Amino acid sequence: MKGSFKIWCRAAGIRALKTLAQTAAAGIGVCAALGEVPWLTVLSSAVTAAVLSLLTSAAGLPEIEKEEKE
Repeated sequence: MKGSFKIWCRAAGIRALKTLAQTAAAGIGVCAALGEVPWLTVLSSAVTAAVLSLLTSAAGLPEIEKEEKE
């Protein structure tokens, strides 16, 4: 059980970091096109997306379920 939680934390963390980066990139791109980047807004949106990703991961991660079947 302890090992599987560690695996879940790693997979969920990687997924959350990817989500954070994608959200930040999208926010920066849209705001830059409009002329000014509100960094606090971009950062708070990206962090919120990362937290939501972690909460979604609590329902299950396909990559872990795939490993467990093998």
